[in-house]
Amino acid sequence: MSMEHTGANPQTRGVADFVSGLRYEAIPAEVLARIKLLILDSFGCALYGADLPWSQILMKTLGSLDTSQSNGIWGTGRKLSAPHAALVNGTLVQSFELDDVHRQGVLHVGAVTIPALCAVAELNPGMTGREFLTAAVAGYEIGPRVGMCMGQEHIGQGWHSGATLGVFSAAAGAARGLRLSPEQTVHALGIAGTQSAGLMAAQYGAMVKRMHAGRSSQSGLYGALLASNGFTGIEDVFESPYGGFCSTFSRSTDRFNLDELTSELGERFETLRISLKMYSCVGSNHTTLDSIREMQARHPFGAADIDRIVVYGSQVTVDHCGWTYTPNGLTGAQLNLPYCVATLLLEGDVFVDQFTDAAVTDPARMALAEQVTVLHDPAITARGSKFRHAVRVEVHLKDGTRLDEQRDAPRAFASDEEIIGKFRNLASHRFDTARIDQLIERVLGLDSAADVGPLLAALWAG
Repeated sequence: MSMEHTGANPQTRGVADFVSGLRYEAIPAEVLARIKLLILDSFGCALYGADLPWSQILMKTLGSLDTSQSNGIWGTGRKLSAPHAALVNGTLVQSFELDDVHRQGVLHVGAVTIPALCAVAELNPGMTGREFLTAAVAGYEIGPRVGMCMGQEHIGQGWHSGATLGVFSAAAGAARGLRLSPEQTVHALGIAGTQSAGLMAAQYGAMVKRMHAGRSSQSGLYGALLASNGFTGIEDVFESPYGGFCSTFSRSTDRFNLDELTSELGERFETLRISLKMYSCVGSNHTTLDSIREMQARHPFGAADIDRIVVYGSQVTVDHCGWTYTPNGLTGAQLNLPYCVATLLLEGDVFVDQFTDAAVTDPARMALAEQVTVLHDPAITARGSKFRHAVRVEVHLKDGTRLDEQRDAPRAFASDEEIIGKFRNLASHRFDTARIDQLIERVLGLDSAADVGPLLAALWAG
């Protein structure tokens, strides 16, 4: 697309108007029901992550620098300043490849939105549950739309979209939590957008990949807090043809579509298109894992029966998770598609118990991963970002049998029971049953909560 720089900011202002003007009463009941389950899932992911090595290093490092005690770190007895709490809590949510994903927008939405919003709520006691839910929806709606605007080329050229796009969800949720005006929200988005960063090479084993969402949440929080005090940001952060978010993070102006930012905003809720992970690995792998389970249901087979497996996917899938596995850490193991296929076939599942330090160099998994090849299918890439995770999977067995499965997307949103069960599983690593029951009740009862303070207090283990 092409545009002249007129100084106008119709998309940025349109987003800000929506965020500032969103009211609880305008949110459909199905969206409210969904956002509560999404919030619960993010909390569960964070509670599991509280004791992981990278989480502990981050907390220890920041704790040695930070004497503020305003905001709790979920699942721990620690408290830090609001920006550091957003950084740590966002890292906890994204700490083990367990959290939600908007597949077309390529964004883990809860990890960037909820920590910033909770930081605002703790800084300003007395926020009602309905206000909290409204602010959460504001955040969950914006980041995915930025991702849809940018298209899959954004992650294809090496940006970690979960980090770059996330600042806008965080800023939107925090701005609505602070009840900023449309003008202030424009500046919150503009302050957040210029802090956007995240390199996809972190996926090959670096701990820093876990921190990307936390940094986005922190940046969005800074944007909202600074804007509330009159600090200004880039007013046309999306539209500017030179140095704007969209023009800078795309190779050319025909690679993004600004109309996606405000198309049906407030009418079509992207919150309903956010998926939850029932595998503890990158979302791009889930269609293949589901395909293999479907083929096993039709024609039982195991690891010992495999001659070779060929997965055909989009270029983004090949680049993102189809590389040759090398044992460089748990991050790489959870992102690598051949390794996750081997894990499913050998272990029967791909969840938290399957990824330990020893798993990284498991000879059996590494050997089986070498029998899995991931190839580009131009026809899948041509279908666009809505089908980014589409795959064709061929399983060739040693007895000559060939099995085929084609899937456009992983399984649909899980049932309430499955989501609550996942939360119980993850939260049990930090809390007893009574605390877990209390958290479930408080999240699912947010509509009637006069104050979200007791919920936030229950997330803290101090």
